[in-house]
Amino acid sequence: MQNTVTPTHCPYCALQCGMNLTPAPDGTVEVSERADFPVNRGALCGKGRTAPAVLAANVRLTSPLVRDQGGTLVPASWDEALDRIAAGLGRTRAAHGPDAVGVFGGGGLTNEKAYTLGKFARVVLGTSQIDYNGRFCMSSAAAAGIKAFGLDRGLPFPLEDIPKSGCVILVGSNLAETMPPSLRFFTELKENGGTLIVIDPRRTRTAEQADLHLAPRPGTDLALALGLLHLVIAEGRVDEEYVAARTAGWEDARAAAMAHWPEYVERITGVSVPELRETVRLFCAPESAMVLTARGPEQQSKGTDTVGAWINLCLATGRAGRPLSGYGCLTGQGNGQGGREHGQKADQLPGYRKLDDPAARAHVAEVWGVDPDSLPGPGRSAYELLDALGTDIRALLLMASNPVVSAPRAAHVEERIRSLEFLAVCDVVLSETAALADVVLPVTQWAEETGTTTNLEGRVLLRRRAITPPDGVRSDLEVLHELAARLGVEKGFPTDPEEVFEELRRASAGGPADYSGITYRRLAEENGVFWPCPAVDEAVEDGEDALLDAPLPDDPARETPTVHPGTPRLFLDRFATPDGRARFVPVSHRAIAEEPDDEYPVLLTTGRVVAQYQSGAQTRRVAELNAAAPGPFVEIHPRLAARLGAAEGDPVAVVSRRGRAVAPARITSAIRPDTVFMPFHWPGEGRANTLTNPALDPTSRMPEFKACAVRLETVGPEPAG
Repeated sequence: MQNTVTPTHCPYCALQCGMNLTPAPDGTVEVSERADFPVNRGALCGKGRTAPAVLAANVRLTSPLVRDQGGTLVPASWDEALDRIAAGLGRTRAAHGPDAVGVFGGGGLTNEKAYTLGKFARVVLGTSQIDYNGRFCMSSAAAAGIKAFGLDRGLPFPLEDIPKSGCVILVGSNLAETMPPSLRFFTELKENGGTLIVIDPRRTRTAEQADLHLAPRPGTDLALALGLLHLVIAEGRVDEEYVAARTAGWEDARAAAMAHWPEYVERITGVSVPELRETVRLFCAPESAMVLTARGPEQQSKGTDTVGAWINLCLATGRAGRPLSGYGCLTGQGNGQGGREHGQKADQLPGYRKLDDPAARAHVAEVWGVDPDSLPGPGRSAYELLDALGTDIRALLLMASNPVVSAPRAAHVEERIRSLEFLAVCDVVLSETAALADVVLPVTQWAEETGTTTNLEGRVLLRRRAITPPDGVRSDLEVLHELAARLGVEKGFPTDPEEVFEELRRASAGGPADYSGITYRRLAEENGVFWPCPAVDEAVEDGEDALLDAPLPDDPARETPTVHPGTPRLFLDRFATPDGRARFVPVSHRAIAEEPDDEYPVLLTTGRVVAQYQSGAQTRRVAELNAAAPGPFVEIHPRLAARLGAAEGDPVAVVSRRGRAVAPARITSAIRPDTVFMPFHWPGEGRANTLTNPALDPTSRMPEFKACAVRLETVGPEPAG
């Protein structure tokens, strides 16, 4: 394998940037440009360039660990570790029933692993208690998209459409830091004469690129969207012909919006009426326009309604389901899209089928060879599952997640994890959560395994194995195969990822996220395929793959279609609703779950920095990234800092009703005076999620990460001696 160049994809965010990997003679792996992949055209951020650093044996886990009688994690054989896990899960299930065993997955798992994990939970363990950390990513946007369009896919169009649009409103996204290679699409938008409007309470690196930056108070994005729609109506800018031909429910949504007059919205949001009017003018002037949301409006206890309000704005102006226009969500995690499509979410089966749909249960059960009645019903959402640990849920199998750092009300979640009777973790590194486990299994990383992911565009991609993993490391598929066998299920859990994908194709066939027309060959030759991509003429039958040898879409020898081309652009002819019409959903502004008061007078919002990723479990182990972002901080406006008596770099305590975090002050006028910001990548005393509020959106069950009430305190010097 020496000097073999393998085209693959970055292990981090949902761009899934293309890269080439080449093993070097010294055992390291070199990353080089892969210009043929259209999402990044060779560009990589620092995380992508340094991703191979986590492959080093001195950084990652290379042996199973078990907790000895003294409470210390010590190396063990694979057989001992797997036997302990099977015994722990089986013992709990026998004593307390299947729902006493929980499963928690991750948005970084490949489609094959997410699919197999969901199948393992429901077929082997028989538990309904499975969810994943992607619930914390874009579940509110997913729920709103399904309500409005009948289908959830992050972007209903490729990223390449963005520069060709006339105006883009970017709501609550700092993509210059969270996914830097994507910024060029917005730079090209402006170069082409288009307009960029950024909505964020901070003047971020992304906001600095905007033609217009609106800085609303955190948690008021819903009121802002309603105020804009009010002006669209009042100024006669509604596309009445489009609304009549392609939508339903307009009158109720219109009435709700008219209750949010501009001066009222200005008082709620802090965005001035002239800024509201200018936003409407810029958005409605060109022939095409888009609204893109990210975690800012979504990670709220009213996130589904907030996204719904932005969708209503798109529908009223005729922007959805038309070329170079529409609503889209910028998915965060690497496989956040595919991770929820194929069964590791509490209420879903493969193909984005609903677990409480009898027809969906029957279809998937037939593929799995089980009785539909044996499949458990929907379980708890991610935070609710974590909150039940140690009480209703007594044992947990956790893969590729670090909720001790990433979950809201993190100190409470850590306490619940510590109260478990048994915890098994599969991970690449000894994360803060893995360090609490009874058994830790070292599993392969992206460069050491083949599998598929689905990026933020809905483009299914093939990650290829480039190097051999170290001795002592196995894949998650091997882990689930071995555990299934130990728990009495000998068949149905293959270890070959392509074999798993072939089963996934059959399980997804006919579902909203239909992958049945996609094969590994197509993914390799076409640089990815957009779902839905059904099999043509029932080409997939009885487990046979009639498409493997079929001509590709651009094959000049092809006389009649034998494969579906995929669907880069959704909704151009009809929406995925029974009548083909998009649905307006009437929504009204409401306050965040925890407004500031005399005791907690300031708002906290959280987010990411460019050099770290998610809980930092991997990026905090890379020297170059740590040098760029060595630790947490509290971003404070100069006026607030003056009232507090804090100078740049002084330790500041941020206190909420859930706990206390301490980090150095970073004083900047780029944030609102009534708001502070903390990044959430670090554990310990600077853990931002110690403070965050687990108040849940009633539909998506998304916690309110983006707004909670806090107070600030100065921290004196450590006592001598």
